[in-house]
Amino acid sequence: MQPSHANDFALPMFMFAGGAIGNLIAIFVLSVSIRERKSSAFYTLVCGLAVTDLLGTCLASPLTIANYLNPNVLKIPRVCEFHSFLLLFFGLTGLSIICAMAAERYLAICCPYTYQRWRVDPRPSHTVFCCLPAMGASASELQLSGTWCFINWRTPEPVAAAYCVLYGVVSLLLILGTIALNLAVCSALLLMRRSSARLPATGGSVRRRWTALSSTAEAQMIAVLVTTSVVVLACSAPLVIRVFHNCFILEQDPKADLASIRIASVNPILDPWIYILLRRSLFQRILSLTRRGRRTRGGSSPKTPRNPFHPELTGESPVLTQLIGNANITALLPSAVKSPTHNADSLCQTPTD
Repeated sequence: MQPSHANDFALPMFMFAGGAIGNLIAIFVLSVSIRERKSSAFYTLVCGLAVTDLLGTCLASPLTIANYLNPNVLKIPRVCEFHSFLLLFFGLTGLSIICAMAAERYLAICCPYTYQRWRVDPRPSHTVFCCLPAMGASASELQLSGTWCFINWRTPEPVAAAYCVLYGVVSLLLILGTIALNLAVCSALLLMRRSSARLPATGGSVRRRWTALSSTAEAQMIAVLVTTSVVVLACSAPLVIRVFHNCFILEQDPKADLASIRIASVNPILDPWIYILLRRSLFQRILSLTRRGRRTRGGSSPKTPRNPFHPELTGESPVLTQLIGNANITALLPSAVKSPTHNADSLCQTPTD
């Protein structure tokens, strides 16, 4: 099956333009958002995901487009191996970054001291792992649709088959890890809110401090994390399913394989618009309008108490991640730490009256 239809050619052109333009805009928006960039490592990972999506789009899509113009391009062995490496590497890196984002939020909220010592750089290991097919651990081949190259997932050779299964297992573990961390983050925040709500709203109480700290920043970060996770996992899961299917089932379905890689290619197009539409300034305006509408319908409400630690910050100030995501949390929340040797991980436990 060779690429010949004009409609088929228009699709990779549209995906290339959408991915490149969207990620360039997202990188610009993230670079000028100084407050967001300095708030925590979370936005460093977000920016890294945008750069990864941009590089993957700009490197892989031109080869696909060139193959539509000349069906013999991907028949060149070295070009096919390079195209396969790009799909393997950027697919795995995207899953790893979104998993690292979820882990970063979990550590920042529940284990701030551990978070200060947390450093992960998965790029070297990913590069070596994804280069293994070119080094002889597996073989890259032009798929039956004739438009993309990937590892030979139906090979009877034990080493190549083991690599195919290993790639699927690693991808599956990253997906499951991301889901588990997201659930843990949301559960921890929910427990903290419920615990603080049961405390009396007296001056200097934990409840008042949580009211001052939990705000737009918390909601916005979790919104970015959850939305990006849903998009990345939804786009990556079909290809992972096809990897396992083709490794263990001999039945061939080139249309399903092509659909899975196209769905995975949609991910770099959707990701940047999450950062753009959910950037903090716009998110604050949306929440402000929502709250204003509630106040209008429900009558006037008392003014939000000012932050006792920073008078210039009100209860709706985006400071949660700036305060919780570092080791200085003990200076800002003195009542949360009983002594200098108190374990920081106890901040995740339900506070008592």
